[in-house]
Amino acid sequence: MKIAFIGLGNMGGPMAMNLLKAGHTLSAFDLSKDACAKFAADGLPIAASAAATLDGAEVVVSMLPASAHVEGLYLGADGLLEKIAPGTLVIDSSTIAAASSRKVAEAAAKRGITVIDAPVSGGTGGAIAGTLTFMVGGAEADLERARPLLEKMGANIFHAGAAGAGQTAKICNNMLLGILMIGTSEALALGVSNGLDAKVLSEIMRRSSGGNWALEKYNPMPGVMETSPASKSYAGGFGTDLMLKDLGLAQENAAAVRAATPLGGMARNLYAAHSLAGHGGLDFSSVLKLFQKPH
Repeated sequence: MKIAFIGLGNMGGPMAMNLLKAGHTLSAFDLSKDACAKFAADGLPIAASAAATLDGAEVVVSMLPASAHVEGLYLGADGLLEKIAPGTLVIDSSTIAAASSRKVAEAAAKRGITVIDAPVSGGTGGAIAGTLTFMVGGAEADLERARPLLEKMGANIFHAGAAGAGQTAKICNNMLLGILMIGTSEALALGVSNGLDAKVLSEIMRRSSGGNWALEKYNPMPGVMETSPASKSYAGGFGTDLMLKDLGLAQENAAAVRAATPLGGMARNLYAAHSLAGHGGLDFSSVLKLFQKPH
């Protein structure tokens, strides 16, 4: 297939590369010249603009930071929906407000363009390995049309429901992730404060009732897990400010449907404090710093 891919960040870049490696023809773009240069060096064809990626494209994939970026890309007088050919499939893997996904999908449908929201979970490691989890909102037939491409980027594909449902599933997942990362960090910091070895304590909790994804795949304590961002000065991975954005989306959604999310609200406030302390660019597991004693 001929694919237009827009957004070559920590997640989007590796996803685009997996489609390229699978034999598809890509034309990609990112506003960051450094990101474009990085993936161009790996053989990814880079276009001069987002609109320029559309030439002959059967599918458009976007992976952008927030609702404003997605709405800005697709909507408006100069938006891509005015330039995308009818019949084209658009897969938006950004994590944004469900209302924004529905807004774009409705505007696209009026032009004969199909949009599905397909946010992901699995981190940069999953993006590189092609083992992401996709949570898809849209018609089942449209998901089946997208499935051959999603399978080249992910290992788990779920149909969450109608347009916007993928985004709702994603914010529920990330709210839980933010909460459990804070809890894991608190527990590890408490143990280390009492003289326990972080590796030993991590293994004890991993194999006990406190076991969770952070302990299995993404330990927040430096030196415990070589592959985790914590052991790389919290570089790369999923940024604190991105987690803060997702927790904010969860709180906005909770307010809209009058749901009680007290731990989600507290997690959002703790990540906000962590970001204000200057750690917004670090991986979200660096929230551990909130609970460590100063050296």
